[in-house]
Amino acid sequence: MNPSQIVMALETLLSVRQPVFLWGAPGVGKSRVVAQVAQKKGLSLRDIRAILLDPVDLRGLPRITSEGVSVWCPPGFLPGKNDPPEGILFLDELNAAPLLVQAACYQLVLDRRIGEYILPDGWRIIAAGNREKDKAVTHRMPSALANRMVHLDFDVDLDDWLAWALSAGICPEICAFLRFRPNMLHDHDPASAAKAFASPRSWEFASKILASNPDPQVEYSLFQGTVGPAAAAEFIGFLQVWRELPTVEEVLADPASALVPDEPAAAYALCEALALKAGPDTMGALTAYAERLPAEFSVLLMRDALFRDTALVNSDAFSRWASHHADVLM
Repeated sequence: MNPSQIVMALETLLSVRQPVFLWGAPGVGKSRVVAQVAQKKGLSLRDIRAILLDPVDLRGLPRITSEGVSVWCPPGFLPGKNDPPEGILFLDELNAAPLLVQAACYQLVLDRRIGEYILPDGWRIIAAGNREKDKAVTHRMPSALANRMVHLDFDVDLDDWLAWALSAGICPEICAFLRFRPNMLHDHDPASAAKAFASPRSWEFASKILASNPDPQVEYSLFQGTVGPAAAAEFIGFLQVWRELPTVEEVLADPASALVPDEPAAAYALCEALALKAGPDTMGALTAYAERLPAEFSVLLMRDALFRDTALVNSDAFSRWASHHADVLM
């Protein structure tokens, strides 16, 4: 399932308080999607890394009452009376935890309680972990625990990631590169001994590095250590093309004469940069330049512009462009 489908599935399962387990390769964005759903639904999120727990941690510590009876004090990381009434208890990396820790989750997942502790009615349980085939740190999940949850497989999807990237401020160079080389969004070979590999998470790291304007002497090494040598080499080559393109300001100032790139990589890059400037004041220049682009790039530029501001679909400039490209839009 792609991230958008995962979001819809989680919303359904949360509404019926059904525990769910998200399976996916390292770095695909499982934790981010859970946080996204919590924010969308206005729910508090309690993120617990199961791999850091000992089996007794979930039960808490005992104390003696005035009557001489021992009772268990639940741990502070579990939702209690001082927490919001509704939320998500997220057991991340659950299948990376030792088997005894997973066993300690049986009662919490199925009965919503551990010993004397009771999970508040408004709280739901989501768990996540890496797949065994990805050679990440995992333990085989006991069938008794697995049977207590709905299992969803999380797959990367370029369009979903790009939609998120535009709202998250990911550098346009990276978005343009991944449009040009979509297979590089997630390039993980479990059999490889490489320490770094391309993933949605590592491209987010790469964006932060790129935004810091690293010294050219260390730029490749930084990207190699973030997304791996193959992706880094291609991305550096793409950046060289990107940096030789006409500026966005030059295109907007003279869309009828500004250079139109011949190379597909350059066209992807320029369309990505121009779309970021889409607005009522620039739509005329954008459509004028789009008229000079090959049809597929013209459509790409307009699609991304409308994604940033859907109201632009009602502009006269877009209407004229759409009438000229009706055959492509059919």
